[in-house]
Amino acid sequence: MEVVVKVMLGVALLLCAVPAAGTGVVDRIVAVVNEDVITQHDVDQTLRPYLENIKRQGGRAEPQGQSIARLRREVVESLIDAKLTEQEVKRHNITVTEEEIDQHIAQLKKTHRIGDEEFRAMMREQGLSLEEYRRDIKGLIQRTKLVNREVRSRVVVTQDEITAYYEQNLAKYGGSRQYHLWNLLARLPPDATASQREAAQAELKAALSGLRAGRSFEEIARLHADRVEGVQGADLGLFRVEDLTPRLREVVRPMKAGEVSEVVETEFGYQVLFVQELQDAPGRPLSEVEAEIMDLLYRERVDARIKAWLSDLRRRAHIKIIETK
Repeated sequence: MEVVVKVMLGVALLLCAVPAAGTGVVDRIVAVVNEDVITQHDVDQTLRPYLENIKRQGGRAEPQGQSIARLRREVVESLIDAKLTEQEVKRHNITVTEEEIDQHIAQLKKTHRIGDEEFRAMMREQGLSLEEYRRDIKGLIQRTKLVNREVRSRVVVTQDEITAYYEQNLAKYGGSRQYHLWNLLARLPPDATASQREAAQAELKAALSGLRAGRSFEEIARLHADRVEGVQGADLGLFRVEDLTPRLREVVRPMKAGEVSEVVETEFGYQVLFVQELQDAPGRPLSEVEAEIMDLLYRERVDARIKAWLSDLRRRAHIKIIETK
């Protein structure tokens, strides 16, 4: 489920939204996860920041009808994953020191370039005390340690896999060829008559005759550049063949520098294309993109493993969902 993956990519952030056990909240139960429960209050509390953000941005106070019902179901599913992960943290007795919490907060301030005053203002905006915030950070670190232990530490990307990915994606990392194109275009309306089409083809064929008589494509294109009707000429600039429409791609791909196409019918009318030059851009060697590919493959594999790990936790758990309002 897409929501599950998104939740586990930031697993601790969501889990921090789950009220700590023993808060004394008595509310309608919407789900049972092994020995723990999720209440309607938990769902509403998790939804609250999202709804307030919509309101701050000038939208409705909250989605309506089916949208809010779907969102609540997704939140319940996310909170189930949160509870399962929280239970795993307890089972593995994963601990966090006060120094680790201090280091995390200091790094957060450094990363976002915020001072103590801004930090306190941020907590006030979220309705958190320093004690509550530190408790949430502790949960975040615990769950990060759990995911590192159960998932990330078991993910390996080999050199052979990196090389294979590079070779399968040479269009992305390899060199590319660009075509410097000029064109002559006889533009036609979508409902052009047969006589209009014949006239457009005749004008382009006359231009082609000029080219074959020795006049340069640039000269003919410039002669027509300011014409409102008839054939118009233009320097189109550099294009990769992949950036062209399928019809033009078919025409341009085999052309060499200095070649002129025959008259080509396109959705805009009739065209003649001229390849002024070809430019070959060097590719990025494997050594330059190796770390990038490794990170990409690692993240993809971690995402898949997290999803599988959560599915396994769910399979082994006793979960009962009660209809939410």
